[in-house]
Amino acid sequence: MEHKARPGFIRRTLSGIWRALDRIRQASLNLIFLAVVAFLVAGWLASRPAPLPPDSALLIAPKGQLVEQRSVKSPMSLLQGGDGVHQVLLRDVVDAIRGAASDSRIKALVIETDSLSGAGLAKLEEIAEALDAFRKTGKKVHAWGRHFDQAQYHLAAHADEVFLNPDGYVLLTGFGRFPTYFKGLFDQAGVKMQVFRVGTYKSFVEPYTRSDMSPEDREATRLYLDAAWQAYQADIAAARPKAAAGLARYVADAPAQLAAAGGDAAAMARSAGLVDGLKTADEWRSHLVGLFGKGDEARGFKHVEMSTYVARLREEVPQRADKIGVVVAQGAIVDGEQPPGSVGGDSVAALIRQAREDDAVKAVVLRVDSPGGSATASEVIRRELDLTRRAGKPVLVSMGSVAASGGYWISMAADEVWASPTTLTGSIGIFAMLPDLSGPFGKLGLAVDGVGTTPLAGGVDPRRPLDPQIASLLQQSIEHGYRRFLGVVATARRMSPEAVDAVAQGRVWLGRQALERGLVDKLGGLDAVVRAAAARAALADYEVSYIEKPLSPRDQLLVRLLNGEDESEASAPRRPSLAEQALARVRGELEALTLWNDPGNVYLHCLCEAP
Repeated sequence: MEHKARPGFIRRTLSGIWRALDRIRQASLNLIFLAVVAFLVAGWLASRPAPLPPDSALLIAPKGQLVEQRSVKSPMSLLQGGDGVHQVLLRDVVDAIRGAASDSRIKALVIETDSLSGAGLAKLEEIAEALDAFRKTGKKVHAWGRHFDQAQYHLAAHADEVFLNPDGYVLLTGFGRFPTYFKGLFDQAGVKMQVFRVGTYKSFVEPYTRSDMSPEDREATRLYLDAAWQAYQADIAAARPKAAAGLARYVADAPAQLAAAGGDAAAMARSAGLVDGLKTADEWRSHLVGLFGKGDEARGFKHVEMSTYVARLREEVPQRADKIGVVVAQGAIVDGEQPPGSVGGDSVAALIRQAREDDAVKAVVLRVDSPGGSATASEVIRRELDLTRRAGKPVLVSMGSVAASGGYWISMAADEVWASPTTLTGSIGIFAMLPDLSGPFGKLGLAVDGVGTTPLAGGVDPRRPLDPQIASLLQQSIEHGYRRFLGVVATARRMSPEAVDAVAQGRVWLGRQALERGLVDKLGGLDAVVRAAAARAALADYEVSYIEKPLSPRDQLLVRLLNGEDESEASAPRRPSLAEQALARVRGELEALTLWNDPGNVYLHCLCEAP
């Protein structure tokens, strides 16, 4: 019998080393795997809400802008200094307040508004409605701020007691709209903006073609701003009767009021009845400790933060077979697929189609917070809603801060259209705008020349003056588009095209004004619309399900990093300076031009800002 030769010493040594290394590799991988599992389990356990002690206060301290849907920014835009503003979901704030109203473990609400950086009046009204309902249960609402701007004070005013830092102020300015006009800059650069529009009040193009506000835009803007300011004052007066008498004088005669207070803005606010007292941050904490007892070291008093409480509520909601599907359309309407925070025609249409094909979804609510945009994308969304309604599912529209132009167009496929009293809506008009860059090209010594098979070849080339035939085609298309807009609205609202035209022409209306003119059916917030949708679907027991595209792991990380869950004072976002705010505004107005990707260069867009 032959025997195999025994491997040599070197080979045996190397083989042994290799086996040892392989065992070490396997052990390391196993350890890494176990570490990852442990990390995930720890994260899951940490994310689970801790037991809520009785008689706690619910802390409402929103950070950043109130939004319907969080925007997802690209990592590169954030690294390059792009918009990194914190955002807080309106529905989280409202759900937390409503949940606390019937929760025996919640004794009261505490509102701190210092980190709230932006909110439309319509959104504030929905929170105020929830606060008023909370107070009707007999529970108290306590508010404090280092200072209050107009939006912050709107929430604080709905508290039972409002305290202000002794060095603070209550800044009530009224509403205004002051666009940047770029015509002078464009003239210096030799840029011409070629405009085609229908609608006397269709003002979107004016910042790029004028150096001042047109008389028509001034008239329409003043009408809705005055109405919004009256609504704001009426709401504050109803929430704080002690401030009702002096509110108008506080704003109209501010210098004299401040002089009477010896230049002390906090004393001025107290004298006018806008606040109940003055407390420093440490005095405020001591006050809360006296009301609720001692709690964590960060804030001192026994409480639960809003994010934690909302997570608890979502866990406690029982799963139900029947659903009301809510699709959010927030931001400018753009053709194609777009991330959350902007309205992609294809992406929003896909969500509506998903809701239609889901047998568990018995009705669909479209929450619109958009000034419009691409005409093509707007029609894609409207068509999908129309198909959903024809399939037998009730379709209702809930208008947020803005639902104008394209935002109004997509609303015309609903069984019912609801608006907030201060929603900006309407703006039924259409335009096209193309830049002519031949001037700057000439100044740079650049020339464009060539041949085409027809006069239309190369006709829409920003490097060349617009061909007259192209101009004629565009104007005719715009006029046809306006007639179509009138027809869509007339059919949906059961009005004649002539009656629609009388309130159209690009004019913007507040929700209450729109109701009077037949442009919407009812006034109310999202909660009222959901109840109406359930009634149409004959549902007594249902859950509200937001139909959203799942975020990728990367996007989830970005949202978490930007918005976080920490509501401590140390985590509050830095408020931008006045100079930063001004520069950001100008940048945003110019960047709006980059969103224009409509295949036909036709747009339903409103130059309007929610008060």
